[in-house]
Amino acid sequence: MTEQSHFFAHLARMKLIHRWPLMHNVRSENVQEHSLQVAMVAHALALIRNRFFNGSLNPDRVATLAMFHDVSEVLTGDLPTPVKYYNPAIRDEYKKIEGIARQKLIAMAPEEFRDDYSQLIDEQFFTEDEAFIVKAADVLCAYLKTLEELSAGNREFKLAKNRLDRILKEYHSPEVDYFLSRYAPSFTLSLDEITQEDPHQG
Repeated sequence: MTEQSHFFAHLARMKLIHRWPLMHNVRSENVQEHSLQVAMVAHALALIRNRFFNGSLNPDRVATLAMFHDVSEVLTGDLPTPVKYYNPAIRDEYKKIEGIARQKLIAMAPEEFRDDYSQLIDEQFFTEDEAFIVKAADVLCAYLKTLEELSAGNREFKLAKNRLDRILKEYHSPEVDYFLSRYAPSFTLSLDEITQEDPHQG
């Protein structure tokens, strides 16, 4: 009989971890829904790079990596960014903690699939391009969240938006710039504005 595994029960708790702690949110966001959005954006970034910028990424693998990029938080929780990056010492120690949490989760995975999940969770198996696309998608989704919050009148996210905007520009990434210019502006619009093809009709 196959040994019992608590791996999937732990992953299911991603929905209980709220992002942007310490900040007022018009709408709260949990890690599970964030991970799905990051997977969608990472998939799009891979397609953009392949189609327009001579890339050779596997969009499906990139999307799957993005789905799992924050799974360590079921053990560590989501540390607020100002704390996580307060200084290099805290940043480096937290990265070690995240690494330990990832290894603990991999050890929980069903034995017959452990190597498969290790390939998705352990960053040593990522190529440099895969790691960049997932990270860029993660930052992009945080940026999109700030646009939504600001559009709802929540000025709490103003400085976060400026910081993330600066990070994205410093990537000098054509696929990120493409996404920002083509798709990000829609996140500042209302439902009526994104569904009405011609504002002069009707």
